[in-house]
Amino acid sequence: MTPSRPSRTTTALRLARITSDNFDAAIGLKVRGDQEHLVAPVVKSPAEAYVHPDVSWPRLLLDGDRAVGFLMGFFDIDVGGGPAGGGTAPDLRSGLWRLNIAAGEQGRGYGRFADASVADEIRRRGGTRLTTTWHPGEDGPEGFYPGLGFRPTGETSGQQRVGELALS
Repeated sequence: MTPSRPSRTTTALRLARITSDNFDAAIGLKVRGDQEHLVAPVVKSPAEAYVHPDVSWPRLLLDGDRAVGFLMGFFDIDVGGGPAGGGTAPDLRSGLWRLNIAAGEQGRGYGRFADASVADEIRRRGGTRLTTTWHPGEDGPEGFYPGLGFRPTGETSGQQRVGELALS
């Protein structure tokens, strides 16, 4: 499956690895002021990726050469099933760890493209489900993720709702 293209953009969407050439553009991305309490700033993600290099997948979302968002995927984290989590069988999850779409760039399909890109990478690695979390409530992405097909699992992570999307 190729990630869908937003209808209101004029150039090609793509993901780029975070490098010294685009680092400042990545950490300069800011969500709308009313959303800052819902997602960690981009600057936190490279530090987390450095600490968790085997499971993190940070990417800058570009529309042509213009930075419009940031995502970080995660792969094969045992969330409590296997020996590392204290259980007997592993519960390995992969998914969308962080999604920041720049203020003024929302509503153009960039989040949908980011989600589809992570789904494609999970499939490429042999995975069959995409997991993410979101803050419930009117001021959060409560409608966005279910609108993409995510179903709440009934679990929470901190104060966030956990959802999964089955990948075919």
